[in-house]
Amino acid sequence: MDSLPSYIPSHSVTHVLQLIKDEDLEIKIKNERKTRHGDYRRLPNGKHQITVNSNLNPYKFLITLIHEIAHLRAYKEYGNQIKPHGREWKQTFQKLMLPLIHPNIFPEELLAKVAKHFINPKASSDTDGQLALALRKYNADTDKIMVVQIAEGRKFKLHNGKVFERGVQRRKRIECKEIQSGKWYLFNPYAEVDIIK
Repeated sequence: MDSLPSYIPSHSVTHVLQLIKDEDLEIKIKNERKTRHGDYRRLPNGKHQITVNSNLNPYKFLITLIHEIAHLRAYKEYGNQIKPHGREWKQTFQKLMLPLIHPNIFPEELLAKVAKHFINPKASSDTDGQLALALRKYNADTDKIMVVQIAEGRKFKLHNGKVFERGVQRRKRIECKEIQSGKWYLFNPYAEVDIIK
């Protein structure tokens, strides 16, 4: 908890720490997980825990943290029968983010994209192409490339070593063929991968 301020924009610290105190949350900062940026869960002792990946840039970390706090707040207010990323969660997420969508917190070139995203927030900022590309500029790890940035027919590799060839863009996803098995998979266009040179 003491290290949390170093992971988020400085002008958001007071507000975020108050949210955490209000909810009596336990925050854990985890090593990078490939399948998620963060998560929320109720612990057996009745306390609430949120985890967030340590490798996220400050703006993505902040959005992810508020995303998870919104899960807790939505479940408290509306009960656990709601959809995880349904209307109630979206409204809660919007309300929690509103005080943070400010030029003291987000850089000017990012602020408009963040504000637009929160008109109708998605389950993940990675599925909002404009926001994903804008947030990516603040990443420390710039060796990665997004699937959408790879030319059709070029090969790329996932963190698990599997090699794929980029195929055609469908409406929302990109078809990619796994080289070893020959099977086709649909990829999020903004998934980060390693290009094979």
